[in-house]
Amino acid sequence: MFILDDILFAPVKGFTAVCKEVQEAARQEIEAGENAVMARLAELHRLLESDKIDEEEFEAREDALLEQLEKARQR
Repeated sequence: MFILDDILFAPVKGFTAVCKEVQEAARQEIEAGENAVMARLAELHRLLESDKIDEEEFEAREDALLEQLEKARQR
């Protein structure tokens, strides 16, 4: 009986495994996007501290990056 169950449920188990892999790949992609935005924010702070950009430009670019980060997290 157990062998028959294994044979009958093999496609379901395979599909479940594929779904888990897709979910993990999507999670990694979202995480990579968040990390990229965080790195750009850190670079932006360095530019401000080294007086390469002014406060106004910093705030405009920071707002855009924070918006990107929020969109990434909503997915």
